[in-house]
Amino acid sequence: MTRDTIKYIAIFTMLLNHIANVLLPENTILWEVFIDIGYFTAITMCYFLVEGFYYTHSRRKYGERLLIFAGISQVPYMMAFDFSQLNMIFTLFICFMILVIQDKMIASKWRVPLTIILLVLSIYSDWAILAPVFTLWFHAGWGNRKKMVQAYGIGAVLFAAFNYASYAETLPAAQALFHAIFSAAGIVVSGIIIICFYNGEKSEKAPKFSKWFFYIFYPAHLLILSLIKMWIV
Repeated sequence: MTRDTIKYIAIFTMLLNHIANVLLPENTILWEVFIDIGYFTAITMCYFLVEGFYYTHSRRKYGERLLIFAGISQVPYMMAFDFSQLNMIFTLFICFMILVIQDKMIASKWRVPLTIILLVLSIYSDWAILAPVFTLWFHAGWGNRKKMVQAYGIGAVLFAAFNYASYAETLPAAQALFHAIFSAAGIVVSGIIIICFYNGEKSEKAPKFSKWFFYIFYPAHLLILSLIKMWIV
């Protein structure tokens, strides 16, 4: 699979997750299936963020694109979800800045404190803490297949544990465990696809279209979903 193919899969799974969050009644089977399928997206985007950090022609322009589209996406994000937190592209920008710190401040005494500050800032954004932690793991294991497998494995267990704690507040232990394990399936599938089937190449067809489509789709689909929600209500 090419990079763009996997990204299109991630976009589709994200769309299902957002349709569930914005339009579907909570705690239905379809709602939960769409929600859990969508968990494929965030960790996949963290992986490609790290890859992009290593391979981009201009890290500065890469960071600027993330920040610009994070700003563009914020109002549609708040309209769609009624959240006051920052959207996922802001989270990816925070992750990007964490990578900059790891790369530019290897021997600096400020590397760890600044990284912690950014981790704390991520609390106010989508996929708080988890996305930056995934990014750090991918950065630490980059180029090492075994470490990537470990990163995905630990990520899936951490996410399942996080969700188990949430489910256990309202469900019996066995049922909470089932839901928690199922919620981590998207992360496991992401790991299998990237580690086993990703060929490390981008698509040869319309690469510029794909590049900008990924940025534009995020605010566009949030705006459309929010308008549909307003129309239904």
